[in-house]
Amino acid sequence: APWAAVAPAWRLPCRLQEFGAAFDKKEDRAAIYLTNALTGWDPLKDPKPGIFDELNDERALATGVKRQKPILVVLGNPPYNGFAGVKIGEEGEIANAYRWAPGDPPDMKPQGQGLNDLYIRFFRMAERCITGRKDAEGIVCFISNYSWLDGLSFPLMRQRYLECFDSVWIDSLNGDKYKTGKVTPAGKPDPSAFSTARSREGIQVGTAIALMVRKKAHKSPAKIHFRDFWGKDKLQELVAFGAEWVAKKYKKIKPDRALGLPFRPMKTTEGYTKWPRIPELFPTNFPGVQTGRDDVLIDVDRAALEERMLKYFDTKVSHQAMARIAPRVMVNSARYQAIPVRDELRKRGYLPDQIVRFAYRPFDIRWLYWEPETKLLDEKRPEYFPHTFPGNSWLAGVQQNRKEFDPALFNSGLACRHIIERGANVFPLLLREQSNGHTLFGEDVGRKCHQFGDHCANISDQSLEYLTLHGGVESAADAFFHAIAIMHAPGYATDNGDALRQDWPRIPLPKKSKRLSSSGALGKKLSVLLDPESKVLGVTMGPKPTEIKSVGFMKSVHGGQLAESDFAVKARWGVAGQGGACMPGPGKAIERAYTPEERAALGDGIALLGETTFDIYLNDVAYWTNVPAKVWNYTLGGYQVLKKWLSYRERAILGRALQLDEVDYFRDVARRIAAIRLLAPELDANYEAVKADIFDWPSPTPK
Repeated sequence: APWAAVAPAWRLPCRLQEFGAAFDKKEDRAAIYLTNALTGWDPLKDPKPGIFDELNDERALATGVKRQKPILVVLGNPPYNGFAGVKIGEEGEIANAYRWAPGDPPDMKPQGQGLNDLYIRFFRMAERCITGRKDAEGIVCFISNYSWLDGLSFPLMRQRYLECFDSVWIDSLNGDKYKTGKVTPAGKPDPSAFSTARSREGIQVGTAIALMVRKKAHKSPAKIHFRDFWGKDKLQELVAFGAEWVAKKYKKIKPDRALGLPFRPMKTTEGYTKWPRIPELFPTNFPGVQTGRDDVLIDVDRAALEERMLKYFDTKVSHQAMARIAPRVMVNSARYQAIPVRDELRKRGYLPDQIVRFAYRPFDIRWLYWEPETKLLDEKRPEYFPHTFPGNSWLAGVQQNRKEFDPALFNSGLACRHIIERGANVFPLLLREQSNGHTLFGEDVGRKCHQFGDHCANISDQSLEYLTLHGGVESAADAFFHAIAIMHAPGYATDNGDALRQDWPRIPLPKKSKRLSSSGALGKKLSVLLDPESKVLGVTMGPKPTEIKSVGFMKSVHGGQLAESDFAVKARWGVAGQGGACMPGPGKAIERAYTPEERAALGDGIALLGETTFDIYLNDVAYWTNVPAKVWNYTLGGYQVLKKWLSYRERAILGRALQLDEVDYFRDVARRIAAIRLLAPELDANYEAVKADIFDWPSPTPK
């Protein structure tokens, strides 16, 4: 293999960040120098000698190699540290070539903080060594964090490698906790390549070997070759593959600019990159609210929250007493000084109208005290709050999913940033208009209000051009709910899963008004199921279909009636973690075959709900029976919905047993999820019909 051929030439097990090596042909030996690989490449304006002559000599020899010798191979395992931050001086500037500057293409602008990771500095150092001189040639071979292969922080880095190398060979070793949960596509364990007997999981991030080749007779763009290695035996497979290397076992990649030039395969529907992204359709969006003090400002019981906040604002309750009532609200942090904040707010007084409904997690609506002043709320999002008026609709999404694509959530009010595990942005259908005709965007966005009743439709000018063909601004609601219907179609995720993990979802728009209207109606039907504040005829109320009716009954292991005291969640679904965080526990979920009666009730729905079912225990006495496998395992926002809800209701965390309406709520959420699963064929049929006749978006992403 290319990387296997490089290794014997060195014969030195040295870490790149600690050593430099030079081979002396005359003496047939290698010279090893202790050095900092990231600095010393450029002459210093005011060099200062060290206090030891031996180290000064060492530095002079290493500097001579860096500045005078042609370097043919850079080989190593650079350190990864996403929290390394920005450095000053030569090391801090080393990765600037991968950062966006005025004049660079807008669609290639890096996002996030990935370029601050330490390993990126080593990549840039190596690239400069090999490609930065006249008649450049050589090889870079690193095993590193693999986030640079497709991360949103690295499009200019990948573009540069396409320009300055001839070939790039990627051996992806996977083993990623965040993207795959350290599980293979077949569901088997996929530990890190750095696993040991003591640490079987190894490091948390996925890794890859990258071999980048530059020839004297250079031709660009580079040819990209990719191969995956999975499972517990990946290192043995890698060694065996190196011994009998076959080029055709790699998949050739043609990086797509519309997806940020990823260096890994990206499966998409033909034409996917020409569909508009969600922010191109609905441009105004806000990050969700981030409390920072959840155990103080949020509660499932309104009365308990009111009582706690009244004590917080009470001048007769000392700071010491408040620390006993709600410890975290009196703990200082870098951006929050507990006593000055409390003193300031107590002078102004309590605002009873600021207790509002709050979408905390998927299907988990709570009460929040939304404080408009100070940093009591970590991120209160004052630009977001005014648009949470009755009758407005919101979808929550994330630009890049950690693991598999989760479709957008729907809610009708204020939402938490962590309603999606990665951090949600929320997109409203409508925006409040001020009396002066301007909308409350929080900043001048340079857009006029597209009037929709008493409010403004959150649509772009390009969206308006499209909607003009389908009834005007009034059809904005159809487009909004159409997007929700498309994102929840299983076929949409199957067709475009790789790209959907990469960037904002892109939505195909139908040419015909009738199709937009019918797709929007399907999206509204789905949204009612996704909104736990809405009652749903046939699911949470009224006569129910047989397959829904059979899901989630509460039973006793003894077969008798249950008392209120039997509803305490004590099966270790949740564990109190550090700082009041709720950590998931093992719980007690018993998987089993359906009974004949359950199988008969579900009928053909079993294919959509799962071939097995679960009994979900609150404790040793009470359990919900018949929660089908695909209902129990249903994820949204990166969370296993039902299990996540239960974890927060563990008695040790909630402080009480469940009330009867909460027992019924779990059942109703299970039935909502079952109804969503049963909608899959209709959602897929709608998606296929839209794909068959797609509107040509007026401003496609530049190639």
